[in-house]
Amino acid sequence: MFESNPNKPLIPSSSSSRKLPDFKQSVKLKYVKLGYHYLITHGMYLFLSPIVVVMAAQLSTFSLQGLYDLWDHLRFNVISVIVCSTLLVFLSTLYFLTRPRSVYLVDFSCYKPEDARKCSRLIFMDRSQSAGTFKEENLEFQRKILERSGLGESTYLPEAVLRVPPNPSMEEARKEAQMVMFGALDQLFEKTRLKPKDIGILIVNCSLFNPTPSLSAMVINHYKLRGNIVSYNLGGMGCSAGLISIDLAKDLLQVHPNSYALVISMENITLNWYFGNERSMLVSNCLFRMGGAAILLSNKRSDRHRSKYRLVHTVRTHKGADDKCFSCVTQQEDSTGNIGVSLSKDLMAVAGDALKTNITTLGPLVLPMSEQLLFFATLVGRKLLKMKLKPYIPDFTLAFEHFCIHAGGRAVLDELEKNLKLSDWHMEPSRMTLNRFGNTSSSSLWYELAYTEAKGRMKKGDRMWQIAFGSGFKCNSAVWKALQTINPAKEKNPWMDEIDQFPVNVPKVSAI
Repeated sequence: MFESNPNKPLIPSSSSSRKLPDFKQSVKLKYVKLGYHYLITHGMYLFLSPIVVVMAAQLSTFSLQGLYDLWDHLRFNVISVIVCSTLLVFLSTLYFLTRPRSVYLVDFSCYKPEDARKCSRLIFMDRSQSAGTFKEENLEFQRKILERSGLGESTYLPEAVLRVPPNPSMEEARKEAQMVMFGALDQLFEKTRLKPKDIGILIVNCSLFNPTPSLSAMVINHYKLRGNIVSYNLGGMGCSAGLISIDLAKDLLQVHPNSYALVISMENITLNWYFGNERSMLVSNCLFRMGGAAILLSNKRSDRHRSKYRLVHTVRTHKGADDKCFSCVTQQEDSTGNIGVSLSKDLMAVAGDALKTNITTLGPLVLPMSEQLLFFATLVGRKLLKMKLKPYIPDFTLAFEHFCIHAGGRAVLDELEKNLKLSDWHMEPSRMTLNRFGNTSSSSLWYELAYTEAKGRMKKGDRMWQIAFGSGFKCNSAVWKALQTINPAKEKNPWMDEIDQFPVNVPKVSAI
């Protein structure tokens, strides 16, 4: 990987039977319907614009005498004036009462474990061999996965997994959770100068570790949050749970005025390390690593000037009604009773279908009118006029300056790069996050945004698209708009002390 221009053409990846479907060959008519609906929704503005121009031109021709005559006419039509004034006040009040509150991202922080938790690929293989539970052929399988994974030599694993022999236990899992959550929160409170008592909404998501008392209760107890806090603990929702938490916080902030919402996204490795020999469950061992993020949201207008981003859209897609989608990522026991997360061979196809549905919904909300009209015109030519035209795939780089795509694995990133027509520059935050921190589940999007900020790329007015996948099967999106230009010299994030070393070259195969 190297620093490249965002307009650099994409180099297609090699073909594979498990790749995402080619969107050029399969675009739903729903996209056109939504695009048409979008045009109709904004048709009123297009209709009124010429009228406003004509009225302005007409008024500009009025002389002082003409304006006096108009005023003299209105003085003797008091009822008309009162009715119009009342209607204007009513409509203005209705607008201000019904419009949604803006949701601001004040700041966020990502947890960076201490150096003692670093796990190079060689250490990973050594610990896997020392566990004494893996067959020789499955050790070799893990080695091959690592060599092609895109992970580097400085990812992190919890102490219980690195220890010889491993010591997975509830106590160790709690230690890992506290280390990640409190580490991210301490930094966030320091950056925002916010008192814990000011938090009105708390949402914690962790898919595979759900102790009692809950993780959200652990945060409330540690920071002595107020007694009337609205708290939620989301579990079992996979790597896309972070954006689900953002969407939930957005909805809660619409009904709780003048509030702060705190979102914590993480995963727990300690109790979810797989010690069996089912290959579909061994992949997660090779990719998932330790990490977490804390995000502070606000609906206070007074926070706009100090906030980094404004939430523009959230789009959630759930394909769980389909049995194949539902079962493609499953936590279960293998034949010997070892619990692990099984990844189906249909995962890539399912992810592609979920992504297509998600961007079909998101597209009309974010794409410029020119892209929607081009798409519609091309479809009319192909379907109605029977013209031999290639399907037009909208250019999402016209809608967004930055992309944060969940660093789930190299294969997923390769296919998204190709199908969304993104450049190496656009994919760099995701690839470097995968290389440096591994797959940190729902928090990976925030390490990617931190990378973009550390590189000094985020400018005021820039639009950013976060997209993540999760078990169930889900594909969720969030769109943000930068409210300020981020100065990396003032930032505190896990990349700052080493950002000059990135991007690094990540070969397709890196031997261990």
